[in-house]
This record gives sequence, structure tokens and C-alpha cells, in this order.
Amino acid sequence: MNPPLGQSHDVGGRAVAAAAPQPPASLPRAIGAAGSTAIVVGTIIGSGIFLVPHNVALTVASARSLFLVWIVGGALSLAGALSLAELGTAFPEAGGVYVYLREAYGKLFAFLYGWGMLLVIHSGSVATLAVAFGIYASAFLPLSPVGQKLAAAGVILVLTAVNITGVRPGSIVQTVFTAAKLAGLAIIMGLALLARGVTPLDARHPAPTSHTTLATFGLALVGVLWAYEGWHMLSFSAGEVKNPRRVLPRSYALGTLIVVAAYLGANAAYLRVLPLAALAEHQKVAADAMRVLAGRRGATFVSALILGSIFGALNGTILTGPRAYFAMARDGLLFRSVGRVHPRFLTPAAAILIQGIWSMLLAATGSYEQLYTYVIFSGWIFYGAAALAVIILRRRRPSLERPYRVAGYPWVPVVFALAALAIVANTLMARPRESSIGLVLILLGIPLYHLRARLDSQR
Repeated sequence: MNPPLGQSHDVGGRAVAAAAPQPPASLPRAIGAAGSTAIVVGTIIGSGIFLVPHNVALTVASARSLFLVWIVGGALSLAGALSLAELGTAFPEAGGVYVYLREAYGKLFAFLYGWGMLLVIHSGSVATLAVAFGIYASAFLPLSPVGQKLAAAGVILVLTAVNITGVRPGSIVQTVFTAAKLAGLAIIMGLALLARGVTPLDARHPAPTSHTTLATFGLALVGVLWAYEGWHMLSFSAGEVKNPRRVLPRSYALGTLIVVAAYLGANAAYLRVLPLAALAEHQKVAADAMRVLAGRRGATFVSALILGSIFGALNGTILTGPRAYFAMARDGLLFRSVGRVHPRFLTPAAAILIQGIWSMLLAATGSYEQLYTYVIFSGWIFYGAAALAVIILRRRRPSLERPYRVAGYPWVPVVFALAALAIVANTLMARPRESSIGLVLILLGIPLYHLRARLDSQR
């Protein structure tokens, strides 16, 4: 009879310890096509579509211009997603954007991205969504400012625990809440577009903008691109996607197109109830539109929908980011424990836990606007660089197997990179203090990288 694992047995009079079960070396591929598409859709649709249309209406002069801004924002997001799809099929491993930057620019630049992700970009996205969750939760519970912060920390804690216990539970949560938010948006669109006898709200003042200029269009586009933020997050979990060379391009394309369709439909619904001038006067456009269509219950429905939408986006963000820290640790750029797979849950548990703790601290100490600015400015520096990595790697490694090649090459990645540069420049001018803080925090990674390299060389 064989002894239980971990106990000793006797061989020729010698006690020999049986081999203990070893943790797996890599993350299992447990995310299917539905789950990966849900990650794309669910991490993009958060709170933006319920608020940003108001900001767009402040800067454009016609409904046609409003729709054009959302179409251009969707096209740019699709360009970025398809660029990452080519890179993802060439490097179908955990880490996503971090891996692509490492292959194109080297370990230092990739480390700066991963360092920036942990400090402000990805953890900041988690904190921003959590703070928004606390704000909207106050519509149902009498929460003080401290109570809102506690709610933000609590939701991070819950979803961190869910995603530590397995990628499958996190993927299921993502799929369920993505379906729920799409169903909620469909209800709003159906009521607004199909209802008869709807009396649109009158505006108290004329539209704030009489002509749409290139400058005002660009200003509106920045807000729209925030609403599309999250299209890149599936890349981090590429190492856990089943049949990634087939699934990744389809999920990127289908997921982004679903979001574009949902956003255009939602704006059409809003305009049915709130003409452009009224849209510019009402910040909570979804709640005000549903209040007209279904009274107070309609506004309550929208508040619940926004909470669920934020919850789903938050889950997807918590699920994906730690895979980059996991890849960094495998490269020797973080503590080895961060690169280990949990022997029971088969997840990068340490990486998820570190992100959760830091995100809770950010949520407790930063305002929504500060966190949002850190994320936009810091993140888009690297998103543009990742798109250009498509061109760099095609020239540097022409023999690399690429099951998917981005259509419209090289213009698709180039146009996206130029848009990223414009976003970074605009954010730097509009929010110089927050942008400068975000940049300094990222650059602090340079001495840390060289210190780590020196310590490794002395071992």
C-alpha cells in the first residue's frame, strides 16, 4: 500500500520522504469565448455611458456631432483592441500589455509600465470604480463620506476574495453582470425609442455651443474615450483563455462592437427624452431620462443599473491586472512569491491580494477626479506604445508566428498611437498637477529597476 503524499516510506532501511504535491507552474486555460468577450464588454461599460453624454453635449453643437464623437471613440478603441489582438495571438501568455512592451522595448520600459500599473494605472482604475460604487450606493443607503469610503473598500475586498478563489468564479461573475448591464441598457433604449407620447424635457437655456470646432470635438472625445476605457484588459488574461489564437481576435472585435452599438443606442434613447440643449443641462442623463419615462421607480432602476454596471467593471479589472504582476515576477522583476500559482485555487493569489490592499488604500485617500486623472494620463502613454509595438515587432521579428494580423496595417496602430499622444498632452495641460504626480510616480521605477538588477548581480 502506498503511503499518503507527503509522508515517508522505507526503501532499504532508509526513510525517504514522498514528494509533496507541487504547485502548478502556469495558470490553467479556463476562460472560454463567452467569458473573454464578457471581460471586454464588462470592463468597458462602467459608469461612463450614464454620465459622459452630458459632457459631450456641453461641447458639440448638434446631435450629428454627438454621434460622430461616439463613433470616432469606438473606432479608436477598436483600433487599439485589434492591435492588441495581433500581439496577443503572437504572445498568448499572462501579462498582456506588459509582455508586448517587454518584447518591443525591453525589460526597463515594461517594468515601468508594470510599476505604473500597480501604483496608479490599474490599481487606480480599481479604486476609481470602487469610489464611484460608494457614491452611487448612497442612493440606497444613508452613507456619510466615510461610509462611502468603507463601501468602496468593502467591494474591493469582496471581489478580491472572489478572484483569489479561482478564475472560473471571477469569469462567471463577469459574464452574469455583463449580461445584466446590457439587459438594463436595452430596457432604457426600448422604453425611450418605442414608447409613444413621450414629452421631451425642455431646456431652460440654449445649447452652450453654437458650432462644433476641432478643439471642442477633441475635448468631447477625451471624455468619450474614458467611457471606452478598459478595452485592453483582456490582454492580461490571455494566458488563461482557451484557444487564444482563435478566441482573442473574435472577443476583442465582438466585445468592442457590442459596446459601440450599446453606446450609440443609449445616446439615441437619451436624445428622445432630452434634446441636445436639455442633455447639456442634466448631468445624470440616464436617471433623468428614466424619471421622465417611468417616474421615480425609473430613476431608482437606473441607480441600481449603474451599481451593477460598476460592480461588473470592477470585477473584470480586479481579475485581469494581477496577471501582469505575475508575469513581472516570473521575469525576476518582483518578489518570487508574486509569480507563484496558488496550489489549490490555481490563481496568482499573491498578486491579486497585493493589488487589492493597495487599491483599498487609494480608494480611501484619493478623490474620484484625482484617481481618474492618474489613470488616463499614465495609462495612455503605454497604450500608444503598445500599438506601435505591432510595427516594431513586425520589422524586428518578421518570422514570428502571427495567427492574426491587424487589418489596415500600419495605419490602424499609427492612428491609435497618435490619438493616445493627443490624450496624454491634453490631460497634461488640463490637469498638470495630477498628471505630473502620476508621471513622477512612474519614473520612480527607474532607480528601483536598477537597484533590483544590482542586487540580482551580487547574488
